[in-house]
Amino acid sequence: MYHLEPQCSAADIVDHLSNERKMRNHGLTTRKVGFFIPRYLSELIGFTLDHSTGKRLYHLAA
Repeated sequence: MYHLEPQCSAADIVDHLSNERKMRNHGLTTRKVGFFIPRYLSELIGFTLDHSTGKRLYHLAA
């Protein structure tokens, strides 16, 4: 069972995939995830900008 956060950063996604899903040797980086999500998953995952850090916070699209 997965614990879903309401919002997460690209670093959180990479951490989950690398450690929880055992995808350590797949070359995943926060930059690759940041490019992939808006390009290929924009219908499923949306993002907002965190004004304090300037990072994207991803969430499931409504």
